[in-house]
Amino acid sequence: MLRNREYRVLLLMMCLISIVAVIIAAVISPMTLVLTLITSALLIGCCLVFTRWRYREIEKLSGYLRQISGGDYSLDVRDNQEGELSILKNDIYKVTLMLSEQSSLLQQEKIELTNAISDISHQLKTPLTSMTMMADLLSNPELPVEKRREFTRNIRIQLERIGWLVSSLLKFSKIDAGTALFKHDQIVVKKLIQRALEPVLIPMDIKEQKLSVIGEDNATFIGDLNWTAEAMINILKNCVEHTHVGGEINISFSENALFTEIIVADNGKGIPKEDIPYIFNRFYKGKNASEDSVGIGLALSHSIITSQNGDIEVKSGKEKGTQFRIKFYKVTN
Repeated sequence: MLRNREYRVLLLMMCLISIVAVIIAAVISPMTLVLTLITSALLIGCCLVFTRWRYREIEKLSGYLRQISGGDYSLDVRDNQEGELSILKNDIYKVTLMLSEQSSLLQQEKIELTNAISDISHQLKTPLTSMTMMADLLSNPELPVEKRREFTRNIRIQLERIGWLVSSLLKFSKIDAGTALFKHDQIVVKKLIQRALEPVLIPMDIKEQKLSVIGEDNATFIGDLNWTAEAMINILKNCVEHTHVGGEINISFSENALFTEIIVADNGKGIPKEDIPYIFNRFYKGKNASEDSVGIGLALSHSIITSQNGDIEVKSGKEKGTQFRIKFYKVTN
């Protein structure tokens, strides 16, 4: 304690005051001198005991902080008493809880990152292995022309699949990192639907599927046309893929004082009940997913929509079709 300059100054001041009091008491009477000496000794002794106690408490807190820096967040130093040390203990405990939560989140993120890398590796490994085999076969000069064309076409398909996967993952990374720049333009829903339908019109025509689009011509919302079109394309591709030949896909949209709503529904084979809670999870493949599915399209759509003050929910049943209900809420200040 004596190494503490503030404590030395305090002790010196108390000793000086005691000496002055003793001198004055000695002039007054011997009894006063004795009482002054006893009182001074008791005061200095209480100061020493109190200071020693505070040192011990601070030493405990220092040890607690060292344990926190070592990653141990299990200790509880909460103190319901009044006083500066109690306030400090409670504040340290609050910080400990916050650090514990952040540590748990970081650990969870590491696990998710590891799982994502594993999923990505698996998704890339399959087409790469397939292309390697076909490339080896193409090197055979005696390979028939028809087989050569077939293998070349399959390699091109696999390359397009890898390109789409990498592109989607890059978009995911931008959204996760908060670097995706979403514009805040007024989007006409009718124009959005027209853009989103362009890539799926040919697959729909091949499967002879019927399309119905109904909505208010003046329905709008605030968002980014390009990103939102990307989300809608993935949803429409899912509907086309899981709707049988000659099926129907219906799109309706409307606007009210609270939100703008877009509903995309099909009469396809639907989504099993047990898959519905997970269809927006990355790399999740439901029971009805095709072999070429990588389970990333709907997850990307979900991220894009929710990043623009929106929400998406799905209703479906086996052989009862699927309905995607998208809402873009009005931005309130």
